[in-house]
Amino acid sequence: MADIHPTASVAEGAVIGDGCRIGPGCVIGPEVVLEDNVELIAHVIVEGRTRLGAGVRVFPFATIGMAPQDLKYKNEPTGCVIGAGTLVREGATIHRASVGGSGITTVGANCMLMAVAHVAHDCVVGDGVILANNVMLGGHVHVDAGAFIGGGAAVHQTVRIGRLAMVSGLAGVTNDIPPFGYVFGLPARLVGFNKIGLLRRGASRDQLRTLRDVNNLLFKEPGEFSAKLAEAESRYGADPLVAEIIAFVRNPARRRQLVRPGRMAAPELGGVEEENGDGS
Repeated sequence: MADIHPTASVAEGAVIGDGCRIGPGCVIGPEVVLEDNVELIAHVIVEGRTRLGAGVRVFPFATIGMAPQDLKYKNEPTGCVIGAGTLVREGATIHRASVGGSGITTVGANCMLMAVAHVAHDCVVGDGVILANNVMLGGHVHVDAGAFIGGGAAVHQTVRIGRLAMVSGLAGVTNDIPPFGYVFGLPARLVGFNKIGLLRRGASRDQLRTLRDVNNLLFKEPGEFSAKLAEAESRYGADPLVAEIIAFVRNPARRRQLVRPGRMAAPELGGVEEENGDGS
């Protein structure tokens, strides 16, 4: 029930679902599972203990499940999972996990990884995430659902990026970004929140005003951060979006500091702040 080009190499033991299309020059390893209707257009390599969810589409010269770029890795039986409906464009690389993590590199459902994006070992990428061209995620990075990372941005290992956060192109991210945050620059600085992304997902104008007030309280007003966080929880904690930010900040699994506040550096990009920042 699968359409496999004669020049493709599918190892014995690989599981190929119904309706899969495997194009010319593709190489599929013996422990790979392709769920139904996966399409590998041409010259795609899928190796290791890798599972591609239903309807995943992979463009030429992408590699998925190859060994991690980690000198500690000694061919341990780690894996890689790609969620249903995800699109992987030309030359993208997604490595299987190394040691010292969960053992699985995960990319969620309905994501888009544009050309030459890189997802390193042990990353966890949530549903609906977009990685633009040449984005680089270091090892053990967590990107929550709906986040957008602009072209050429580099994210340091172990960084956590909250839900619906937005990272500008060419940003250098070395610290954690709270949910809905918008960061810009090298090093990346928090310059607002993802207003347009929130509106598209049903946030009300009142919620946006609340997030603006919380953003100002936490990142612009003077004072000790822990005290400001407690005040934000007391005044606005009933709002689910604010509660999500507070839970992210207090997550004991975080290993890096929060991104620092800043301002847009380039006047010609002011429209980006207006559309995606706090509008102030």
